[in-house]
Amino acid sequence: MMVFTSIYGVVDGFFVSNFAGKVPFTAINFIMPFLMILGSLGFMFGTGGGALIAKTLGEGKADRARRIFSLIVYLSAACGIVLALLGQVFLRPIAAALGAEGQMLRDSVTYGRIILISIPAYILQYEFQCLFAVAEKPKLGLNVTIAAGCTNIVLDGIFVAVFGWGLEGAAAATAISECVGGVVPLIYFVRPNGSLLRLGKTRFDGRALGKACVNGSSELMSNISTSIVSMLYNVQLLKYAGEDGVAAYGVLMYVSFVFMAIFIGYSMGTAPIIGYHYGAANHGELKGLLRKSLLVVGVFAVAMFAAAYASARPLSHVFVGYDEGLLKLTFQAFSIFSFSFFFSGYAIYGSSFFTALNNGLISTAISFLRTLVFQIAAVLIFPMVWGVDGIWLSCVAAEMMAVAVTALFLKIKQKEYRY
Repeated sequence: MMVFTSIYGVVDGFFVSNFAGKVPFTAINFIMPFLMILGSLGFMFGTGGGALIAKTLGEGKADRARRIFSLIVYLSAACGIVLALLGQVFLRPIAAALGAEGQMLRDSVTYGRIILISIPAYILQYEFQCLFAVAEKPKLGLNVTIAAGCTNIVLDGIFVAVFGWGLEGAAAATAISECVGGVVPLIYFVRPNGSLLRLGKTRFDGRALGKACVNGSSELMSNISTSIVSMLYNVQLLKYAGEDGVAAYGVLMYVSFVFMAIFIGYSMGTAPIIGYHYGAANHGELKGLLRKSLLVVGVFAVAMFAAAYASARPLSHVFVGYDEGLLKLTFQAFSIFSFSFFFSGYAIYGSSFFTALNNGLISTAISFLRTLVFQIAAVLIFPMVWGVDGIWLSCVAAEMMAVAVTALFLKIKQKEYRY
């Protein structure tokens, strides 16, 4: 589900860059971090709530699990509506404060205001990606995600390539696809179904809601931090490489979304299993899951580095082959950035592992250090030494430091959780 979601996000970039031009493409990449901050609420409720629901199911309390599920879905939908309204108000001031001006500012606001309409569905989409696994319906979740992705791809082709609607067409295609991904699962869970979960009557449970928020705070922090850091990267790139630097960084992020989705998807997929066995006190299963998962992450890491490094030039050419200078800058950035895939999966999995164990504090600490502290320190310091190449190197350095922190926490908590 995560891989397909990331792929249809990449489609926007491809169509806009090749059919609308470099400035609209740069504008999308510039405003996207702000939009992702608003949507990150879905990750918090999905992962944190999913871990709590799985643990509750493992304890044999199915009715309570369904009440918690309903509460989380209703609340997140309401929060999505509020965030969409606030986003419309603050979109232009934020884009201007980050340095956008002229045509790039106008394009950023245009794209953002269309996407904001579907923010409630966007939040539900990411939330249900986690909760489908908890409900033991991962295949159905995958089918919904594929349907949303195909909707985006087809509408991008029609709106942007055929009708020539440019940036507005790409935004409309994405917004409609997000509604497919968020509303279809909502309809499924409202109706009688064969899963472990169903939407129904609930009551406010502050303790459960607080636990879910704490559990998922690491994923919330990770997404917010990533977006904030992306904004900082854009500011630094405007300083050291101009608008071409922002465009090159956009290509890296689009491709990175697909590669990172493998780590994130695996972590999200195994989290309900970890939460269930933790709730049932099956310590042997926890130990086996951790050992096998670290091996799987390691294999993914090597494969993705090799794929990214080997495909740096052709992937760069797909997005920005029409501009020789931008192509050269993007290829150089990709060649350096690809080394980060050696390390990124371990911290992502480690954070998710502690979320599944209902230890939101450690999970948040790993995410906070990885996505905010280490990244900000590196992107501020490295360019002073290596110029624009230092910006790409900062991604690699931050991931290396995050692996060390993750290993330390896993060692410290080994006896407590008996994994």
